[in-house]
Amino acid sequence: MEENNNEEVKKEAVKRTVTMQGRPMALAGDEMKVGMPAPDFKVTDNDMLPMKFSRSYGGKVAVIVAVPSLDTSVCDLEARRFNKEAEILGPDVGVLVVSMDLPFAQRRWCGSAGVKAVRVFSDYQKADFGKAWGVLIKDLRLLARAVFIVDKDGIVKYAQIVPEVSQEPDYNEVLTALRALV
Repeated sequence: MEENNNEEVKKEAVKRTVTMQGRPMALAGDEMKVGMPAPDFKVTDNDMLPMKFSRSYGGKVAVIVAVPSLDTSVCDLEARRFNKEAEILGPDVGVLVVSMDLPFAQRRWCGSAGVKAVRVFSDYQKADFGKAWGVLIKDLRLLARAVFIVDKDGIVKYAQIVPEVSQEPDYNEVLTALRALV
């Protein structure tokens, strides 16, 4: 019996969190660290078609931007900023934004925001990306704000989980890491 209690204490000790307006929120999945192989995942594109990461982005440098919802001001700013950066990165770099928004809402947002250089995907069906990359906010079933860079060989070269969901990522840090790869 005591051994089970020790296991539970260990599990509680490694619980990962972010905050949302100061309130702690637990993340599901293991922490993604630099040097790890990028886990594969399936998400849905704006035309309701499945996209498997390894098939669509294998052999490219990929910037994966996770946001809670494109219909919030911070996510809107962030996705627009990465769209602007993606316009100048070239064809060997793919920038994708993943949220739990429904594909219909994402398509509407992309159209109204004029976003064309990044591809936007939904993780609404199974939270496959959120669980595999350790950014699913359990209680809300939303994604934490995070940015990952995966090299052409499928290795995570950069990982930033923003501690407070309502804040933007450190763009300079992301772009510096990206420039080192391309």
